[in-house]
Amino acid sequence: MLLVSDSPLELCALDAEHVAAVLEDCVDQLAVLGSIITVPENTISSGSLNEIAKLLNSQKQLEGRYEELVISDRPSNELANVKQNMKSSAQALVRNVKLNPLATENLIKLQQDREYLQLLASECLEEVSQEGSFEGLIRATVEEREKKNKLQETILREEDARKNVRSLQRQLLELKRSKEVEMQSRNEMIAHLKDQLQETRAKTTMERKYIEKECQVQKVMKNKKCNMTEAELQAELENLQMQMEEETKVNKETEMWVKKHHDQLQEKVEYWMDKYEKEVDQKSEELSTLKGTKANILLKLQELTLKFQEYDEVVTEDRAQKERAQKAAEKAQLEIKSATKIQAWWKGVMVRKGLGPYAKKKGKKGKGKKGKKGKKGKKGK
Repeated sequence: MLLVSDSPLELCALDAEHVAAVLEDCVDQLAVLGSIITVPENTISSGSLNEIAKLLNSQKQLEGRYEELVISDRPSNELANVKQNMKSSAQALVRNVKLNPLATENLIKLQQDREYLQLLASECLEEVSQEGSFEGLIRATVEEREKKNKLQETILREEDARKNVRSLQRQLLELKRSKEVEMQSRNEMIAHLKDQLQETRAKTTMERKYIEKECQVQKVMKNKKCNMTEAELQAELENLQMQMEEETKVNKETEMWVKKHHDQLQEKVEYWMDKYEKEVDQKSEELSTLKGTKANILLKLQELTLKFQEYDEVVTEDRAQKERAQKAAEKAQLEIKSATKIQAWWKGVMVRKGLGPYAKKKGKKGKGKKGKKGKKGKKGK
């Protein structure tokens, strides 16, 4: 029975021995392949290259399948089949290399890959033998895939850069042509502008002369207009001076009237101040009288308050006595009513049970005993 480890990357003892045997065999085969492959001077045909490429692709597929089986812990039969297929594929690749040696560059590359794969298999063999895991193999596979992806990205970026360079060169040619056309059109525009400049200079000379004459005429007209305006302003100034003299007279008369009115108001203020003082004295006397009246009223109010409290206590006590008497009467009436009901109930019980004065008259003793025996017999039945 196989022992299963907790970690998915760790192998049990038996699987570790199987994997170690396979890796050891792989290392030996790679060593043999390194001693077999030499670097010849001649080249091969494209058909042989395609065949070798197919063998390498199938070898990579088998290696990927082997990794999946080792990770997923599938049955040993399928794992053994994959190992056998890998071995046969490697032998076919070696035969094909012997029959059709590769070019020098490809063989150097193949030799480097073989050395790297041999080193990786040796490290993985050591790891499986010592620790029972193959994390190094997975880590190396991931690193190689990353390197391959980076190389592909570099190639793609280089292709994009070449395309961009070509497009930029085309754009540069188009821009150069457009600039030449633009320069030609600008030269034509400069010649046209020079002609227009000469025409403009002649036109401006004529306009300047016309404007100078017009300015002279406007200057004469403005001088006449200023003289007329000056005369109007002089007349307005004289009118304003007359108005100012009239306003001065009116101001003096108004000042005199205000002083007179002020004196009258001063007399009224004195009269009202005297009246105010008299009324304040009168009101002070009335206030003192009202304060004395208020004190008398407060004394009476205190006396009335005491009397009210006494009367209120008497009324409250009388009301409480009446309430207690009413409650006592109600309680007595309730007790009478309850006693009557109890007496009626007890009377009914005595009548039904034949107790007291309502009891049945007794007959002879013998009959009474027989009757009791008969009743006992009936109860027994």
